[in-house]
Amino acid sequence: MELLPLWLCLGFHFLTAEWRTRSAVATAACQRCCKLVDGVADCREQNLAAVPSNLPPYSQTLILDANPLKTLWNHSLQLYPLLENLSLHSCRLERIGREAFLGQARLRSLALPDNSLSESYKETAAAFHSLRALQRLDLSGNSLTEDMAALMLQNLSSLESVSLARNTIMRLDDSIFEGLGHLQELDLQRNYIFEIEGGAFEGLTGLRHLNLAYNNLPCIVDFSLTQLQSLNVSYNNLEWFLASGEEAAFELEVLDLSHNQLLFFPLLPQSSKLHTLLLRDNNMGFYKDLYNTSSPKEMVAQFLLVDGNITNITTVNLWEEFDFSDLADLRFLDLSQNQFQYMPDGFLRKMSSLSHLNLNQNCLMTLHIGEHEPPGALMELDLSQNQLSELRLTPGIPGCLRSLRSFNLSSNQLLSVPTGLFADAGNITTVDMSHNQISLCPQPAGLDGVGPPSCVDFRNVASLRSLSLEGCGLGTLQDCSFQGTALTHLDLSGNWGVLNGSTTPLQNIALTLQALSLRDVGLSASFTELDFSGFRNLRDLDLSGNSLTSFPRFRGSLALQTLDLRRNSLTALPQGAMPVQLMTSLRTIYLSQNPYDCCRVEGWGALQSLHTISDLAMITCNLSSRVIRLVDLPRGTPQDCKWERVNMDLLYLVLILPSCLTLLVACTITFFTFKKPLLQVIKSRCHWSSIY
Repeated sequence: MELLPLWLCLGFHFLTAEWRTRSAVATAACQRCCKLVDGVADCREQNLAAVPSNLPPYSQTLILDANPLKTLWNHSLQLYPLLENLSLHSCRLERIGREAFLGQARLRSLALPDNSLSESYKETAAAFHSLRALQRLDLSGNSLTEDMAALMLQNLSSLESVSLARNTIMRLDDSIFEGLGHLQELDLQRNYIFEIEGGAFEGLTGLRHLNLAYNNLPCIVDFSLTQLQSLNVSYNNLEWFLASGEEAAFELEVLDLSHNQLLFFPLLPQSSKLHTLLLRDNNMGFYKDLYNTSSPKEMVAQFLLVDGNITNITTVNLWEEFDFSDLADLRFLDLSQNQFQYMPDGFLRKMSSLSHLNLNQNCLMTLHIGEHEPPGALMELDLSQNQLSELRLTPGIPGCLRSLRSFNLSSNQLLSVPTGLFADAGNITTVDMSHNQISLCPQPAGLDGVGPPSCVDFRNVASLRSLSLEGCGLGTLQDCSFQGTALTHLDLSGNWGVLNGSTTPLQNIALTLQALSLRDVGLSASFTELDFSGFRNLRDLDLSGNSLTSFPRFRGSLALQTLDLRRNSLTALPQGAMPVQLMTSLRTIYLSQNPYDCCRVEGWGALQSLHTISDLAMITCNLSSRVIRLVDLPRGTPQDCKWERVNMDLLYLVLILPSCLTLLVACTITFFTFKKPLLQVIKSRCHWSSIY
């Protein structure tokens, strides 16, 4: 019994020593699983169940993303008093101890997205109270309601950026952001917000960026956040956006109202710095020319605004709502996917700095290009997918499109454009007129001078580099259709017979072309002059959807990198027709959807080794009425093809001789069978005498 205390002490000593050894091994393993660089400890995705305890104590950034921590205990961060950035993204956190952040006086950024902090939000809110220096807080994806969020943000007056995205917030009142006077960025996207009470943002005097996208807001009326620089309210249910009627100066620069249900052009601040306005995918239109009013009073709408015991009435002129908006600094305007049938006179004139205008997918039927409308600073104009049948250009106004570089008129109903339209645009580089029924100047002989000018002239447009004329119903091109241009990209797809089997109409731009699309233009085996040898800078060539039975000709120095021969009538792989220079330069070739003969594709492996056949798995060939994938062909000559290697005269003799012998035997048997009756018939007919 006297030795018992001694044995207990020795046992405790050995157990302690073993625990320390295991702890040291675990510490070394933990340090090996974390990346330690310049005060940053990156321990993401290491299946850690707790915060490592043996990282350098001077660490300033700790990243623990995607670890199953579940709980951040009170002592978890005590060893790292110099932390400035802590990231706990997707850590399954349900609880944060009340004293978990004690001693973290330097913590500036705390990221807690995609956890379950709503489970113990009160304890988490209590833990946040010690973060007096916190500037950035990310609570997105935690299933927080507005009451939970309000409690967590209490007493965090130092915050400059807060993210509450992807939570379950439904309404905002005047208490949720109380005391956050230094807040500059607020992200509330992807919640369920359907109501914002007056004064909800009143105390946020420093707020500059507000994101309310993907919510359920029905309208924004009396917008008065003068200090805001960017506002995103896209993907809501907005039918109205009305700024405050006061003459206060707004700092607003970017406004995104796209993907809503707006019926009218938004009523913007009278004084602002707005340079980007996004109104894509709404139901807007201008209605003054379509609305038969007998009195100006019928053109006015009044909004009744009730805020507690205060009632205000706002009067809005629905048809001239843009007249009082300050759009002088606007540079980017997106009006695509709306219901605009016309542009009111003077609408674009107010936007003297406008450089990008997108009006595609509307209902425009005519467009008048006049003085300062569009403005002279316009560089990009997209009018595609409308119903334009006429473009009008005011005569005697030189240079109205002098800054235009990109002009998209595709998918309209144009038959022509005003004479000199492109010549007036001296800086234009890209034109898309695809899917309009036009013809190019000069017209074929016999058509010039018949009726009004109806052709589109691209000749001598020296700045033009990219031209798309897909599906325009073009006739055969004349030799000088692109004379005086330096085109690098040309798309003539879908114009049947546009080349008439010869590349001669393209010779003027043969040395500058880099990309040429001749898809579905009717090229066939009869076109013997399809020679691309002079196109030395051509890099991309699309010849798909034709009826070519042989490979086009290439000679000389070539730069071709991509060649598309899909959906033609090739029966053999074009290996033998490819010059050495082409085989060296090609990087990608498409060969599928051709009726290849399996007996004529020998050596395709060599072609595959030289080039990247992007659609190799889809290439098939025909073998004895069977369709086989090229990659499934057996090595060597298939058994069915060996018949084609034998002497065909001997094959024919072997096939015909048995038939001839069979026919001879049949005739002999027939003769002897019917010999006697046949002779009797002949004698009775001819009255020959016979002795029987």
